[in-house]
Amino acid sequence: MFWEKINKHSNLVSIILGLGLVILLWIMITANAATSHASMGYSSDTVIARVNQIVEVGDIQLGEVLQKYQIVKVEVVEGEHSNDFFTIEYGKRSILPSDKLLTLNDRIMVMITTMPDGDINASFVDYVRTESLIVLGLLFLLACIVVSGWKGIRSLVATGLSILIILFFIVPQINAGKNPILISLIGSFVFLTLSLYLVYGWTLKTHLTLAGILFSIIILGIMAVFFVNYSQLNGTGDESAIYLLQLPGQINIKNLLIAGIIIGSLGIMDDLIVGQTSVVIEIFRANPNMTLRERFSRAMNVGRDHIASTVNTLVFAYLGASLPLFLLFTLGNASFITLLNQSILAEEVVRTLVGTIGLFLAVPVSTFLACWALDNPKRLAKMVTIFGPLLNPSEISEASHHH
Repeated sequence: MFWEKINKHSNLVSIILGLGLVILLWIMITANAATSHASMGYSSDTVIARVNQIVEVGDIQLGEVLQKYQIVKVEVVEGEHSNDFFTIEYGKRSILPSDKLLTLNDRIMVMITTMPDGDINASFVDYVRTESLIVLGLLFLLACIVVSGWKGIRSLVATGLSILIILFFIVPQINAGKNPILISLIGSFVFLTLSLYLVYGWTLKTHLTLAGILFSIIILGIMAVFFVNYSQLNGTGDESAIYLLQLPGQINIKNLLIAGIIIGSLGIMDDLIVGQTSVVIEIFRANPNMTLRERFSRAMNVGRDHIASTVNTLVFAYLGASLPLFLLFTLGNASFITLLNQSILAEEVVRTLVGTIGLFLAVPVSTFLACWALDNPKRLAKMVTIFGPLLNPSEISEASHHH
């Protein structure tokens, strides 16, 4: 059988898919870099330059802030202006986020702008961080492979496929005016399906997990639509969404908010559902004679702990990312009610609570589904015939190796 062969050689398949994915990403990135199109903020005129000379350093008063400023000469190192020199101001017109100044040979991004009279100006955009991000990415890959082995490699390939679907299906479809909610639901389920098949193969575990995820996506989508409308949110709590309003086209940013809630919640929900399905299967393998009630009860003990830790993760992640926002409102002496009713915060509250309620519902449903499938030997035999073995052979061999 085709899927049985795939399962037996899942490691080789992962390597082939991974190499193909890297090549595909490189082709797409190269093609996009060569395509010129109008945009806001970072455009095709944003290029990398090297600081060639520090022309002037001084102090300037901007409002109540006294800070250092620089005038520097830079050499553009890419694009049509490659090897051209420009003079830029740094810290002379806006308050700097830190007291770090530019130094010789710093690589920075500059915006090249052609004025109506034909003059060409350059302005500072940001630092080039490619090298540090690549080093961090390599450390991430190494840690994932060392700790997770072949399953880690398969999950990395699956993550790459998911990113491709988001970048080259979900985003283009939304840009084309399609309903963001429908596109996000379809795209999310597709990339989760591909990810699970790649990591776990054509197995009953995969199909039980997908069933739980499908139920969760539907419930999560209904809740997101209801509470976004009930709370009278319109998607303008995000600065990027406000920019989208100024672009030509018919992107519904309220639907975009709902789509973001769905996609943002699915990552954690996928983790929980896979975890619960695995727990039920391992309990079954340890003692096939348990009753459905006892197996469900033991698995839910794990699930409750997982939910509790996940809620803490969501809350602390949000609080950490929003510290500047809370500080800003505190300095403005705004009351808690005023703060809570601001769309920028209300959107995050709805996003977090809807996602968390979705998790609460997903865990018992996916746990019961797995327990039901394993409870009856005849039912299990029929399901294994249709949906493949309970586990991927590589999972069993890896477990045996560790023990």
